[in-house]
Amino acid sequence: MAPQLRRTYASPVGPLLATLDEGGALVELGRARIELVGRAPAHPTFSLLDEELGRYWAGEAVQFTVPVNPPGTPFQHKVWAALRTLPWGRTLTYGELAARVGSTARAVGQANGANPVAIVIPCHRVVGRDGSLVGYAGGLDMKRELLRIERCLLL
Repeated sequence: MAPQLRRTYASPVGPLLATLDEGGALVELGRARIELVGRAPAHPTFSLLDEELGRYWAGEAVQFTVPVNPPGTPFQHKVWAALRTLPWGRTLTYGELAARVGSTARAVGQANGANPVAIVIPCHRVVGRDGSLVGYAGGLDMKRELLRIERCLLL
């Protein structure tokens, strides 16, 4: 098995760590616990992620095309696939997402919480029944900022 490639990114929500699997698919994008020093590895997926994140941070509606392959259960992958169809600037509730995947709000909430690929799999677009910001692995400040960038903050 080839070693995974890692790269950190500066962002408006703090440093992010991106990890690729041996096939070049994104398996993790989240808050960096470490800052990688030195030259970032060259890889076409990192180049595409650079371009798409740059457009995202600039406030441009981005439908991410970077390949993803996060570890997870079949149910989590079903929830994450449904999230990837949610357009830029749109939110939905945990109940609405549950109805889309034929499950419960609690189960989709757990799948959202397990999402290792923030932003690209837009779990930040899922809100409480009353439109409130609830539950986000990156913290509610990060969720609020991502929704502000997408101009869909409900509060």
